[in-house]
Order: sequence, then structure tokens, then C-alpha cells
Amino acid sequence: MTSLLNYAIPGLPFGCIYALVAVGLVLTYRSSGVFNLAFGAQAYISAAVFYDTAGTHHWPTWVAFVFSVLVVGPLVGLILDRAIFRYLRTASATVKLIAATGLLVGIPALIQALWFGTKSKLRPPAVGPNPEHFYKWHSYGIDSNQVAVVIATILVVVGLGFLFRSTAFGLRMRAVVESPRLLQLQGINAERVATSAWVLSSVLAALAGVLLAPLYARVDTTNFTVLMVAAIAAAVLGGLRSLPLTLLGGIILGVGQEVLTKYLPLGNVLVKGFRPSVPFILLMALLLFRPGLRKPDVADPLAGVSPPPPPLAASLRDERLERLNRVMFPTFVVAFLAVSLFVLPSYWLFLVTQGIIMSVIFLSYTVVMGMAGQVSLCQATFAGFGALTTAQLATNHGVPVLLAMVVGAAVAALVGIVVALPALRLGGLYLALATFAFALMVDNLVFPQTWAGNGQTGVAVPRPQLGPIDFTANRAFFLLAMAIFAVCALVVVFVRRGTTGQRLAAIRGSQVAAETLGIDPRRAKIVAFALSAAIAGLGGALLGSLQGTVSGDSFNYLYSLFWLVLVVTTGVRTVEGAVNAGMALVFVPEFLHHLPGRWANLEYVLFGFGAINYAKHPEGAVEYGKRRSIERVVGWRRRRELRATSELGSERMPDEDERAGVSA
Repeated sequence: MTSLLNYAIPGLPFGCIYALVAVGLVLTYRSSGVFNLAFGAQAYISAAVFYDTAGTHHWPTWVAFVFSVLVVGPLVGLILDRAIFRYLRTASATVKLIAATGLLVGIPALIQALWFGTKSKLRPPAVGPNPEHFYKWHSYGIDSNQVAVVIATILVVVGLGFLFRSTAFGLRMRAVVESPRLLQLQGINAERVATSAWVLSSVLAALAGVLLAPLYARVDTTNFTVLMVAAIAAAVLGGLRSLPLTLLGGIILGVGQEVLTKYLPLGNVLVKGFRPSVPFILLMALLLFRPGLRKPDVADPLAGVSPPPPPLAASLRDERLERLNRVMFPTFVVAFLAVSLFVLPSYWLFLVTQGIIMSVIFLSYTVVMGMAGQVSLCQATFAGFGALTTAQLATNHGVPVLLAMVVGAAVAALVGIVVALPALRLGGLYLALATFAFALMVDNLVFPQTWAGNGQTGVAVPRPQLGPIDFTANRAFFLLAMAIFAVCALVVVFVRRGTTGQRLAAIRGSQVAAETLGIDPRRAKIVAFALSAAIAGLGGALLGSLQGTVSGDSFNYLYSLFWLVLVVTTGVRTVEGAVNAGMALVFVPEFLHHLPGRWANLEYVLFGFGAINYAKHPEGAVEYGKRRSIERVVGWRRRRELRATSELGSERMPDEDERAGVSA
């Protein structure tokens, strides 16, 4: 028992921090309907401010703490609510999730550019008065910073209990959670109450960020992402409703992770990755087996019916524009091939080829999100399975590279089915969280293995060869990438126009209505996930062959988040959107690298905050611009034709003298 407590007590501070963030997640979700994935980023902001004020500028610890938690925390929450999330209260769950994901990607990159730049953030300052002092009780020891974490959590729990049970404001906050419309009928501003709940939850996020930073060796965004996922698991344990269960879940999760250290054997890579994967495994298990999460958590019976999306730009072209497009598109393709093959130097040709390959991977988003309306946060994981399978077959088993790519795509498709089958009972937010948990589990349990290039320079992936045709040369490989992209694009277009695409469109609009028409949503979702994963796996294999080596680190879960916000920014419903996203991913950083070092990752800021625009233009910025241009051209032509018709009619009408002469 003594040995068990020696392991459990150090986990208590982590559990307290998980609980704080989880309570904040539940508060915002129940009061505004927004499941704020950017909570980890908000915690990172306050941790960065505390590091900068207390560690760099040597403010007194208590002043830096008050400023970071009680000033910066609520200010960030107020800005996010007033500038973004208050406009999303009636939006769909997908729109809210995409906006929060964009902030999760953009905020840390912005903070690094403004505060830290390229310098290391080592040894974060502690909150406790004497960080080196240990408090002993029998054989158990805990340092002053861990004591501060526990005390802060106790004060927050007591304070929230008093707020919700003994004050009028707490009663109003509980009422807005249950029914904001009923609260409005009582003459109370539900909007103001929801904003107050958002600010309060932001204070909890700031407090958790400042308390968490000293528990690690450095201030790193990865720590706050893991914090957020662990908090999500605790929030789901409470059903996204119960604050006491949420608090209990966070503490159990933190203590359980440390207790596992006592019983898990050391030295095994798989076992070593199991302990940090506990929150992800628990989250996946809760999402799949908790009955209350199998149905969308909405009160409005029409909340599951989304308005029809804007029409695609291609559907608005009149006959003249269609004829012009049939001439201009082949001309553009021929010119693009000619310039790439005969004009571009080797380095720029490599970048163009990389952009084409990324466009193949991004076509997977066109299928799973653009057609099926499902938010997947594990597309990079699918690409990783395809790339690593190809590398192993081609390098260690002598399989021809092209055949290995096909097998890699098939393996990725099987993984997609494995993800889709248990997730069929989920939808919307819960499906996205399940895919996120799956990506994190793979990152900790599968990709660190030696066969995935862990601890090595990676696994070699040779360039393919087809009979006498050798694709080793850059120009030959460029043509191969173009051919594979063309095949994948045609498959996506045919599926969208075919029966499967129509079924997916019906499910995206209203799954209930689609079921009444005899459409099986489970089968359609499985097809969408399998096809999407296969395309991502093929693109990942092609990317590994272009680079020559591949490893699990090349397909980190963070890439799934960044790729998602990039594709929705350009256009997730069309092939052109995937191409624009692929080229932007390659060339925007190339141009930004000429800026000072601290702005080297500015693309994360641009595309992260650009995803917020998805709420206004779900078709994407590029598709929206193209649609508006076509509408203007078509409208201008119609006005010109009407004007010409009216002028011709007026010329044919006789004047008054002519009519008088005819009558005489």
C-alpha cells in the first residue's frame, strides 16, 4: 500500500490540472454549444505570459501569476467569445469544431512568433513559494509546486460549488446550460450569462496552463495538447454535463497514469508508449461504449438538419463559360506540364512534385469531409500507414515499389474501415474526437516502433520502376505523380457524381431524412472512410518515395490538424480546393522562410485563423472567390443580353408620327 501511494501521490497534481481544464470545457460546451478544442492553446498563452513575466523579466511570482491568470486568461476568453464564438452559437457542430481546430493550430504559432521566437523555453518558473522544498508525510513526498496545484484545485472546486449553489449568478449559469430560451423569457440576458461562463472557463484554462508548465522541463505546445485530450476524456466521463463527475474523472486519470508506472515493465517501446496513451485509450473507450454519447447531444429537433451548402462554382457556368472551360483547362494543363518539365530547375520541380503529392493526400479530405460531411482528425495517420507499409515491402521484402504502393493504400483502407466500424454509432463532435484519439494512440503506440524508423534515420523508400521506365529522375517522377493524381481526382469526381456521392450528400444534409429514403448511412460512411484512407495512404507512399525515406514522425497527429484547417480554408468540396491546398502547403512556407526566424511558421497562423472563415464560407475561400467571379460574369452577360434585347425592341417600335400616318 505504501509503495502504491508513492506512485499515486505524484499523479494527483496532474489529475487536478486535467480536472480544471475539463470543467472549463464542460462550462463552455453547455453554455455556448462550442466544444473548444483551443482550450489547450489558451492554457499555453497564459503559460507563455507567466514564463515571460516571471522567468524572463523577473516579475514577482504572485504579480506574474495574477496577471497571467486573472488578467490575460479572462481577456483572451472575452476576445474569443466576442470576436468569434458568439457568432457560432447557432452554427452546426462541424463549423464550431473547425473554428476551434483553427485556433488550436494558429494560437500557439502566433504566441511563439510574438513572445518566444526560436529561443528555448527551459525550466519554467514554479508557482510554489519554495520550488526546491519537499513536504514529507511519513514516506510520501510532494514539492511545493505540487502542493500549490492541489490547493488551487480545492479552492476552485469550493468556489464553483458556492457559485452554482448559493448565488443568483450561479443559478442563471445553470439555467443557461439547461435552456437559454427559457432564461430569455424571464427577462435575463442569456447572451451575457453565456459570455460570463466562457470567461470563467478561460480563467480555469489559464490557471491550468500556469500550474502545468513547471511540471515539465520546458514550455512546449505538445504538453498542452496532451493536457487538452486528457481533459476531454475526463469531460466525456462526466457525459459533458456533470461537473462533479468531470472533476473525479480528471483526478482518476492523473493518478491512474502514475500508478501504471509501478506495474508496467520498463524497456519495451510498446509499453513505454502505453502510459502516455492512457487518456487517449480511455477517451476512445468512453466514446464507443458510453450509451449516452451514441446520439447527438442536441435539444432542438431541427439541429441535425443543416442548410444546403452553396452550389459549386462549376454548376453555375453557363454554356459559353462551359465551352471556354473545355478549351482553357486542357491548355492550362499542357502549359503547366511544359513549364514544369522544360523550364523549372530541379529544386522548384521537386517542390511542384511535392505539391502534387500533397494534393493527392488532401483529396482524402474531399471524400470524407467534402462529400460525407464527417470531420476526421487522423488523415495523416492513414497516410503514415500507407507510407510505412510501402517502405517495409519495397525495402525489406523486395516487392516492386508500385505494387507496394497499392498494397500500402489497401492497408490504409483497412485501417480506415477499422476506425469507421466502431465509430458508426457516433457522429459529429464525438466522431471527430474518436478519430483524434485514434491518431494520438497510433502516435504513441505504433509509430514509435523500430519498424517505423524510430530511433533511426527512417526507412528507405526507393523510386519506382515500371519495366523499362525508370522513375528515379525528378522529371519522370513528376509525371508519375501527375498520373496518380489524375487517377485519384477522376475517382473522386466519379464517386461524387455517382450513387455513392448522392447518398453521402443526403446523409450530410440530414441523416434522419436519408434513412427514411432507404439509404444505409453505415454503409455509406464505411465506403467514405475506406476510400478516403486509401487515397491518403497512396499519397503518403508517394511522398515517402519522393523524399527517399519515411518514418512515423513524418505523419505526426499535428499534421492532421494543420492539413484539415488548410483544406477547409481553400476548399474542401472540390478537387481544385485540394490542389490549391497542396500547392499552398509547399510554396507559402517557401516564401515565408525569407522572413526573420521567429516568423518562419507564420503559415500555421495564416491557415489556422483562416479556418475561422469556414463558418461564413464553408465552400472555402478559393471556391467562394471563384463562385462569386462566375456569378458576376454570368450576371453581366445576362444584363447585357437584356439591354441588347430591349434596345432591339425599341428600334422596331414605330414612333408617334408613323403610327399617325398609318391610322390616316
